[in-house]
Amino acid sequence: MKSAERQKKFEEGLAHFNARKFFEAHEFWEEIWLVECEPEKTFLQGLIQITAAFHHHQRGNPEGAELLLASGIVKLLRFPPDHRGLSIGALRENAKRWARALGTGRDLGVRMLPKLYRVRPRAKTKLAKPSKRPRRVKAPR
Repeated sequence: MKSAERQKKFEEGLAHFNARKFFEAHEFWEEIWLVECEPEKTFLQGLIQITAAFHHHQRGNPEGAELLLASGIVKLLRFPPDHRGLSIGALRENAKRWARALGTGRDLGVRMLPKLYRVRPRAKTKLAKPSKRPRRVKAPR
């Protein structure tokens, strides 16, 4: 599968995920996962597990959802919070809240189902140019 095709499938999966069509998102991402190399293979597997967890939740299987959330969280912990320009850190935190809630028999409700957002690139700060000779600092009196 070519890179452009993988990216297109990833974006389609992302759109389904954010529409809370978790089964469909899982299907798109699994196609990429089957041909991807490490470390992206592990990233996709974590994403797929969390996605499948919410599909299980929608189908009334909280135990299956809790187990898949735990597995997915562990895999996504290997990646920075803004991996691939996405809010992976926020997704992990949301998944942790859901796993804790499901473990105690609570449902956080449809409004708390996750979405995966793009993160803004961090602004690069300009460093001051060093002067040719050091500045003299007056000693305090």
